[in-house]
Amino acid sequence: MLKFVVWCILFILCWPLALVALIAYPFVWLILLPFRLLGIAVDAVFELLKAILLLPARLLGGGPKTASA
Repeated sequence: MLKFVVWCILFILCWPLALVALIAYPFVWLILLPFRLLGIAVDAVFELLKAILLLPARLLGGGPKTASA
């Protein structure tokens, strides 16, 4: 919603620039998509390494204790 309001303000102040931004936005999104996917993959690798490193402690009973009734 905030992006739309900012675009409306830009449209009022300088409508040619607002139209260029409206046309360029999908292309910029497509160019940045591989970097977003790479970030997701790197995050997944770090989470996997964390799970592998913490597995022995979890198997030995480490971690938060659950309340038993």
